[in-house]
Amino acid sequence: MALDLLCSFRENISMPDQTINQSISIQTGACVKMDILRKTCEVTTWCPIENKRNPRPALLASAENFTVMIKNNIRFPAFNYIRRNILPEMKDTDLKGCIYNKYKNPYCPVFRLGDMVNEAKENFSEMAVEGGVIGIQINWDCDLNRIFHSCLPKYSFRRLDEKESNRTLYPGLNFRFARYSTVNGVEQRTLFKMYGIRFDVMVFGKAGKFSIIQLIIYIGSTLSYYALTTVFLDWLIGTGCYSKEAKQTYTERKFEAIQDREECFLCVSFVDEDKLRVVKKSRKKRLQETKPLSFHQRKNDLASMKTLMSVLQCGQSRSEPVQNGKSAGLMVDEDLPRRRRSGQSTETPLLETSQSGCPAWCQCGCCRPSDILQEQLCCRSEKGRCITTSPLFSTLVVSRSTLETSLFYVDPLAELQEGAQLRHAAYAQFIRWRFGDSTPRDAIPVIPSCCIWRIRAEYPSPDEKYSGLRLYQAVPSQTEFNR
Repeated sequence: MALDLLCSFRENISMPDQTINQSISIQTGACVKMDILRKTCEVTTWCPIENKRNPRPALLASAENFTVMIKNNIRFPAFNYIRRNILPEMKDTDLKGCIYNKYKNPYCPVFRLGDMVNEAKENFSEMAVEGGVIGIQINWDCDLNRIFHSCLPKYSFRRLDEKESNRTLYPGLNFRFARYSTVNGVEQRTLFKMYGIRFDVMVFGKAGKFSIIQLIIYIGSTLSYYALTTVFLDWLIGTGCYSKEAKQTYTERKFEAIQDREECFLCVSFVDEDKLRVVKKSRKKRLQETKPLSFHQRKNDLASMKTLMSVLQCGQSRSEPVQNGKSAGLMVDEDLPRRRRSGQSTETPLLETSQSGCPAWCQCGCCRPSDILQEQLCCRSEKGRCITTSPLFSTLVVSRSTLETSLFYVDPLAELQEGAQLRHAAYAQFIRWRFGDSTPRDAIPVIPSCCIWRIRAEYPSPDEKYSGLRLYQAVPSQTEFNR
């Protein structure tokens, strides 16, 4: 056989000059006549050459009305459940007379080929010319609970191949096969090129069944994922099921107070109240008038022991003489004689009528004015007797022997050289007495103005200069609030 491959003849060897059509077989090397003017190369191949034109219309157009029965069996090993698409209530007569319809008969396993192609939004006659692939999807969504049991197949169809001829080199679906025979000693071949529609069945499925254990695990994991457990516990503790003390303890344990210069918490102790107040530092209001954030009980375990020690020490030294106007035992208020001279009884609340120069926020009549809002604090929340008039104040806070004992208790070999040590010790002694060993929420204890000036009057600074209230200390210590 000769193909359209131009050649020239040189010494009995054919030499290709120009390729017109690509050869599909083996060249013999002979250059034979093609027409009067041209020659071509001879090749060995099957004759005639394959015709690449598609038959139109499709040869089996009537296959559109063919029907096919699909059998599908599924199994869910986790529930030991087996099911097939031929439902148990179907009978032999039902299968012979039913054809699948999406709306009228959605569970019939007998399908018409044309209907499946139409469900995929294709035309059977056009698709059969070049062929194609249709996917049959069977979806099982099963509820295996006894009350709501449901496990039925749902069919859907779609085209899987690219149907546009201008987008693919070989569109559609086709394949070739050949049949060989020998006639009169000559081998012959019949080549078949088949065009058709292939149907691929794809099965998807899921099944579920209620389990109380799985429900608990799911709820727990969901709450943990969304951090709802903490919110639920906060709400539960915030209800009336728990006491106020338990709520306060939970809040203190849960949150860690971080003191900074913008948000500073102060602790206030009024002599006419049993609990400590925790207030927030204000830039506009006096500390005396600031509303409390919370109330707390004092923690006086260690402080009670030190107080008892001081009282016993002072009790032993009551009989000692007074030196330089200062008693080593029970101190006498220096303001009492002046009040007695004014005709005021010691048993009535002192300073019901304010002294001259007493600030408006003072309730006891012994405070002094200050420009710092945090130092504008009295020992009382309402008008009444000042705490500095209490004999215990003189014994615990300003007694020299008590302060020296407390200093030697901390450092037995301490050397007392200046009055500032005793003044600072008096500040610390007052804080232990009125606030306890620690303050709630790490708040800074504030000593009332009347007590500060009573201590300064007893142990003054030589240059009469004092540092004032210190709000920002990195590490609390005994002398943190010394002024």
